[in-house]
Amino acid sequence: MIIDELKNGDYIVHEDYGVGKFLGLEMIVISGAKKEFVAIEYQNSDKLLLPVENLYLIDKYLGVSGSIPSLDKLGKTSFIKLKEKLKTKLLAIASEIVIMAAKRSLVQAKKITVDLSRQADFIASAGFVYTSDQDKACHEILQDFQSGKVMDRLLSGDVGFGKTEVAMNAIYPVVKSGFCAFLFAPTTLLSHQHYKTLKKRFDPFDIEVFKLDRFTSSAEKKQVLQNLKENKACVVVGTHALLSVECENLALVIIDEEHKFGVKQKEKLKEITQNSHILSMSATPIPRSLNQALSSIKSYSVLQTPPEDRIDVRTFVKENDDALLKEVIARELRRSGQIFYIHNHIASIEQCKKHLLELFSTLRILILHSKIDAKVQEEEMLKFENKEYDLLLSTSIVESGIDLPNANTIIVEKSDRFGMADLHQLRGRVGRSDKQGYCYFLIEDKNIITKDALKRLVSLESNSFLGAGSVLAYHDLEIRGGGNLLGVDQSGHIEQIGYSLYLKMLEDELNALSKNEVDQKENKLDLKLNVNAFLNSELISEDRLRLELYRRLSKCEQVHEVYEIEGEIEDRFGKLDVYTKQFLSLIIIKILALNKFKSISNYEQNIQFTALNDEKEFIKAKSKDDDDILEAILMHLRKA
Repeated sequence: MIIDELKNGDYIVHEDYGVGKFLGLEMIVISGAKKEFVAIEYQNSDKLLLPVENLYLIDKYLGVSGSIPSLDKLGKTSFIKLKEKLKTKLLAIASEIVIMAAKRSLVQAKKITVDLSRQADFIASAGFVYTSDQDKACHEILQDFQSGKVMDRLLSGDVGFGKTEVAMNAIYPVVKSGFCAFLFAPTTLLSHQHYKTLKKRFDPFDIEVFKLDRFTSSAEKKQVLQNLKENKACVVVGTHALLSVECENLALVIIDEEHKFGVKQKEKLKEITQNSHILSMSATPIPRSLNQALSSIKSYSVLQTPPEDRIDVRTFVKENDDALLKEVIARELRRSGQIFYIHNHIASIEQCKKHLLELFSTLRILILHSKIDAKVQEEEMLKFENKEYDLLLSTSIVESGIDLPNANTIIVEKSDRFGMADLHQLRGRVGRSDKQGYCYFLIEDKNIITKDALKRLVSLESNSFLGAGSVLAYHDLEIRGGGNLLGVDQSGHIEQIGYSLYLKMLEDELNALSKNEVDQKENKLDLKLNVNAFLNSELISEDRLRLELYRRLSKCEQVHEVYEIEGEIEDRFGKLDVYTKQFLSLIIIKILALNKFKSISNYEQNIQFTALNDEKEFIKAKSKDDDDILEAILMHLRKA
């Protein structure tokens, strides 16, 4: 969780108490000792104080559609019951994933011969140098082919980071070994783009590429089906129209943006891919922890390095003004480019078009929004791709996976109403070729937008490429990506407990089933120590920085991790004071005692340890001073 982005009033989810509102940090004196707590508001203005060393118990609330959740009630068991109900559901999902993986591991993979010198010739003909991530992903795929087991690999990377090129490296040896490969795309437009790319790249290597979607004529379709019937080695790119095609010679299935397929189509995909290698491509990353939980089932490759010729998108935050619009649009048209214009209100979108035509009477404008039929949308987008329009006026970008290298300016109206992740994604739609991309976040009046919105926009303006803003966007995306990957978008329960906790519970079920170590945080440790221990605000004055450090410390599982953070604090903020040192000792005590003791408490210099089996041990510190108490506990734990 990127917790330093939490603002007062944000919604969070506590593992045991459910959805609450974050109220900030509070310093409280208990039995004469000072400690810092995170204050969380629940229903009826009830307040929960969470000790900062237990910060791992909360996470930011992320709903399915950005909706506002209702607060849970403290002291009621409804949240626990909801979690129990959900646990049974998750067990079923997790079991299905594990059983499918077990079935696939018994499948005899078709033998794919990798000729490294021919493969090297294919790579050399790309016309650009692969990034290190692309090299690594290609190497991993070829290793999967040579292992004799069927591959199930997820490849994630931003649009324009070269996923298709990696996929073609997988297709090449498959077809050269005499087999077929299918590439599924969720929309006709995307399948059309893939077809063009593959055809251009494979033609010099005598690899046949066919297309199957609703624009394919019946004669072409007949030809494709005949080829597949005769077990000819080839590649077929298509939408769900390809799902009904049978092919005995199929060895590799590539699925682009799988989460955009419907439920029935996904079921059909499962059937088709039972005996072949699978490579799924996605523009959204998945959380690392989920990747670990799935590691025995799915392999994961990630492309994070942008291609060499990618230029940062120049970002500006400006007040909306006709003179500016004229200048921006004219500049893009002068270099024969196209423009995205985001107007997020369907009712007034025609009005907006009229206004733009008053500025440029000859501007060819395409309007798209969710109320327009999907078929029409696709046909119109193909025209836009063929440069039959100059400007795409839409509510929010219609299709995230599309690569339109000729559109390099994006204008976002009323940008203060969008969240950070949305703005980051919108900006990512331009600057995908070697042309300079421009992004304009427009606002109505600088004086009336909220402080937070201004902060968001300014941080995006100053971090034109992968800046601080993208870290948050990345976190949001990761969690959504995790949801997409598992097809959890059909579950209404996420709305109640948020994505993060949903995925965490699913990871626990997966780990338990695949006999991985069960999460260590099952045994919670209660520290009732009357010592002054907190990160001192005189040393680290900003609340958000202290919060972020508290979060990182609460997640430490090894003592050396605490020492590393200690060194970092010293480098960034100077010599540690006594309270900060004592807080770090408290975290070390927590790590050493976890899964051995239920609680550790003290009264003056008398210290009590309660073991997991409820046995009690007592020791005495040299004095009732904080440092002596902490030292006595640490010595006892290190002996134990």
